[in-house]
Amino acid sequence: MSEPESTSNTQIFNPMKLTCNRAWGLGFLTLLAGMVLTSCEEDTDGSPSFEVGTPVATQIMPDSAAGGGTVTLLGTGLGDIRSIVFEKQEVPAGFQPTLNTDKALIFRVPTEAAGGVQNIIVTNSAGRSTTIPFKVLAYPTISDASNYIFSKGTIITLTGNNLDDVTAVAVADSVKGISDAATIISKDKKQLVVEMPASTLSRGTLSITNGTGRIRTRQEFVNMDLAYKIFTDTFGAGFANASWGDAATVTTKEKKDGSASLTKTYQKGNWHLTGLSNWSSAIAYSPDYTYITGWIKGASADYSLYITTDAGKAGFGDFVEANRVDVKAGVWNYFKIKISDMDFWVPGKKLTQVGFRIKGPDKQDETFYFDDILLVK
Repeated sequence: MSEPESTSNTQIFNPMKLTCNRAWGLGFLTLLAGMVLTSCEEDTDGSPSFEVGTPVATQIMPDSAAGGGTVTLLGTGLGDIRSIVFEKQEVPAGFQPTLNTDKALIFRVPTEAAGGVQNIIVTNSAGRSTTIPFKVLAYPTISDASNYIFSKGTIITLTGNNLDDVTAVAVADSVKGISDAATIISKDKKQLVVEMPASTLSRGTLSITNGTGRIRTRQEFVNMDLAYKIFTDTFGAGFANASWGDAATVTTKEKKDGSASLTKTYQKGNWHLTGLSNWSSAIAYSPDYTYITGWIKGASADYSLYITTDAGKAGFGDFVEANRVDVKAGVWNYFKIKISDMDFWVPGKKLTQVGFRIKGPDKQDETFYFDDILLVK
């Protein structure tokens, strides 16, 4: 007899299917393990892991530096530091936590740090702090001044940095050993207002002292009281208008200092000049005259004016590049030119005429203002 056909549900063995099932299972287990490991990792900012204790600062190198300088703090428990603050005005210092070690912390002095001796406060993630004394070197700096010409009582505003702890200002000449003290009117971090003194110096720098130390300004200040005045609030002794075209006149509409200035309108295309003459008492040549200086307020656009005299080689009214003054539009422009660098005064000649000539103007009439035109020794 033949055997009956089987009705069993038993499946035939398939090795390919078993391989796929195993691969899927292993992949699932790997994914699950990855998720478990990821969930166990601690969120960090990239800093090395240190035990949080009490920080102790023992030494800082160097013990003084200016803004931007790099310093190293030594001690223990410094690896978990999260903030560095300079005590005066609570100025924070930036640093890179990933560079910390438990015994050393490197950072820069912030440029905004106030000058003088103060504590640096370092604090860790638990709020525990340590301090160490440090001297921020913040010497005063001057970038600009409201005037570079003064007489006794002139108020000058100095603009710069580290001026809030200034204790003394003086017009000074270290070679001559002269220092005439100015009066401090007001001061803050960026601005210092002083009243200028009577001085025996014809010109000098300012000596400025603050909590860090003393500096001399690179800017030089001219003493009008000892200068030869061509024009101040009015024509200098013996001087009068000698302009080409419209006359130069005294006006109170604009002034850099005092109560008035000299104004002149240059007509379109006429290449005129502002002239000042002293026919009655010409100035004898002296090598002691070192600079010509003064202020010019610009017109509607930037122009160049050329200083000209009847005592130079070129003659009155000529254009000499060494005598050029670039005048920006609409603002007071200070100039101070060394006479020996110009075609201004031939030794032995007398000076009777000084002028400011323009090429043009080409588009329209232009008005300029002049103040405190001086010869300085």
